[in-house]
Formats: sequence, C-alpha cells, structure tokens
Amino acid sequence: MTEYYFNIRLSYNECMDYYHGRYSSLQVVEDSGKTIRFAATHLRPFISSIGIRGRFRLLLTPENKFIRLERVA
Repeated sequence: MTEYYFNIRLSYNECMDYYHGRYSSLQVVEDSGKTIRFAATHLRPFISSIGIRGRFRLLLTPENKFIRLERVA
C-alpha cells in the first residue's frame, strides 16, 4: 500500500465545479513534491459549506489503484 499526504484548500464554489462534474480529476502536490491526480468524485464526502480545507491521506494499492481518501487533520 502507498500513502500520500497533502493539503487541500478549495472554496465552496470551486468544490461545486468538481461535484457537478465540470472537472473529472484533481491534481495535488504531496509532501515530497510528487504530483498526484485522482478522481474528483472522491472529494464529495469532504465538501462543507466553506468548501474543503484540511490535510488528507490518499491510500493506493501497489498498482496505484484507489483504496481511500481520508482527512487526517
């Protein structure tokens, strides 16, 4: 299993673009500088009235298949 840690800060309006499918994926830079892209649908559980703000952990299989995205702070 591979873990990536990163921060996300998106406004509510930016989140709605992802939520409604205007964008299919999100690209983030994890702590060591590697660029990671994953499906925007995985953000839906984390959207609040202020958008998304926080630190996250992305878990992938050794084949880079999605396992889960979780808020860690």
